[in-house]
Amino acid sequence: MTVAVVGGGAVGLSTALALCRRGESVTVFERDALGSGATGRAAGLCYDAFADGVDAGVAADALGRYRDLDLFEPQPYVWVARNEGDATAVREQIAGMQRNGVAVKALTPTALGDRYPALDTSGIEVAGLARDAGVLDPDEVVATLAERAEENGATIETHTPVSLGSPTSVETADQTRAFDAVVIAAGPRTKSLVATVGVSLALKTYRAQALVTEPVDATLPSFYDATREFYWRPKADALLVGDGAHETDPTDWNPDADAEFVTRTLDRVEQASALTPACDRAWAGLCTATPDGAPLAGQVADGLWVATGWQGHGLMRAPALGNYLAADVLNRPNPLSEHLPDRVDPTRFDGSEEFAALDDPTRDWGG
Repeated sequence: MTVAVVGGGAVGLSTALALCRRGESVTVFERDALGSGATGRAAGLCYDAFADGVDAGVAADALGRYRDLDLFEPQPYVWVARNEGDATAVREQIAGMQRNGVAVKALTPTALGDRYPALDTSGIEVAGLARDAGVLDPDEVVATLAERAEENGATIETHTPVSLGSPTSVETADQTRAFDAVVIAAGPRTKSLVATVGVSLALKTYRAQALVTEPVDATLPSFYDATREFYWRPKADALLVGDGAHETDPTDWNPDADAEFVTRTLDRVEQASALTPACDRAWAGLCTATPDGAPLAGQVADGLWVATGWQGHGLMRAPALGNYLAADVLNRPNPLSEHLPDRVDPTRFDGSEEFAALDDPTRDWGG
């Protein structure tokens, strides 16, 4: 088969690599540089801490593939709750994760403080610890996936904006090219690209922000505060911290972080630790959401597939979902094919649904 993959982020490149390894002829189209969209602005958290069995299976598959690519850096992941309602949810989530075979356990505030003295554990009701979690370097992920895809025969065309002339034809500035199949993995742009061939997606875009601190002198895990709703992950000798998101227009948004975000986020780091770090750099990025919090990954028309709606988990899940999509395009079995198709079927909505981008009914306290 000849297959076009539109989008040069982690999901698009993972799909291209999986298709090439199956012997197909693949061309990747990226309108800017590889990884210039959501992937390049991602935090790089990577964990299997999901209470839902399907989500846990996808995460375990993805982590295994990242380990095989030598892209996974082990880093324990801790999440905490500060009120009884959130604490009850965390305990229930931990029990569900353990039923899925995930290596997690509950920690008392005292045990958490003993393990990580730089954390301020006052006010914490309960903590969860995911032992097998880790972090990724988004730039390294993109570079490795692109290199492996090209080694397996893929053609990658960057700085090449495209549109769809039909479900199986891609239009560049100077020509229309026909393919046996087209996969659109272009983040928020996926919706407008497929709309030109009559496909409507239930997809909204939100803007998330993050910063990297100046160096800190502390040993810390990756951390999520379920009550205060912010996270951090160690990044070299600093912290990458995220906090705050809102719905936005994907065609008109500010890629720079808000000053208020920087101040609020540093305050929360101080409240949760013995640290008073300054900000080294900050930015914003786009994420996509669906009505039920699960992605849209599958066929939407004859010869046309989409992969979007990752709810901020695209980089984390990319190699698993790329392999799944490649198998779906080729109508071949996949380890995730037993339960995943119904969960991610992009035609489960008709595209007219009204929903708030940040209301995720499948929200997992571990994510």
